[in-house]
Amino acid sequence: MARRPSRLYEAYVFDMDGTIYLGDHLLPGAARLIDELRRREIPVRFLSNNPTRDPEMYAEKLSAFGLTTPVADIANTVVTTVRWLLDHRPGAVVFPIAEEPLCRALTAAGIEISDDPARIDIVISSYDRHFDYRKLQIAFDAIWFHRRAELIETNPDKYCPFPGGRGEPDCAAITAAIEACTGTKKVASLGKPEPVMVIEALRGLDVAAADCLMVGDRLMTDIAMAVDAGMASALVLTGDSTQAEAEGLPTARQPMYVVDRVDELLPADVWADLGWL
Repeated sequence: MARRPSRLYEAYVFDMDGTIYLGDHLLPGAARLIDELRRREIPVRFLSNNPTRDPEMYAEKLSAFGLTTPVADIANTVVTTVRWLLDHRPGAVVFPIAEEPLCRALTAAGIEISDDPARIDIVISSYDRHFDYRKLQIAFDAIWFHRRAELIETNPDKYCPFPGGRGEPDCAAITAAIEACTGTKKVASLGKPEPVMVIEALRGLDVAAADCLMVGDRLMTDIAMAVDAGMASALVLTGDSTQAEAEGLPTARQPMYVVDRVDELLPADVWADLGWL
């Protein structure tokens, strides 16, 4: 692992919370890094596994930090789930165990939603803070009793961390409940570390994966996805994972770079040219 890149990449993909900001605070160096990449007309994209927010909500949050960002530059699991359904299960009737952002996006894309187990083709397990026994029963009936529905999940996270160390159960807990009672297994997971997320983020960019840098604070999601997608990767030490944890991974699974703050992703000669040294 190198401490910082010696080159600029053709595109940059960033995790957000823990990488660009932490909660409601912009992290040091994030603004000047993004501004400099954009000044050089290098594409920048943002990712999140959180399906409880619309991409528009992330665009508004970044803009409030002074990082005006088009919605098209953001891919979260709302985006990847809708795209996967349109590409792989066109015409399917779905039952989303999910919050409003995903439900709104499904409806906007023309995907039919139903809670009738006899009509459901796909059960979507997601991060749902209103999950209850009724929803579990519908999923059970559609998958086990009617023997017709498949199970997919928006993201594989076991819990969502909060500032201060607390957290709450995330999508994987709901997926586990459905798998336990039905005996089925999910057929797709549509968030990090699955490469489908970064493929969606880079849609429309004619850039090879090896020429893109994935930047994040979590080894098991951000960095694992980059490795599996054939991308360069950088771990920033402002969030979840530590350098010691990175060094404990097999060499092939380690990030290419480890930086203390995100603007260190610019090579030293760029820092010198900008007078930052």
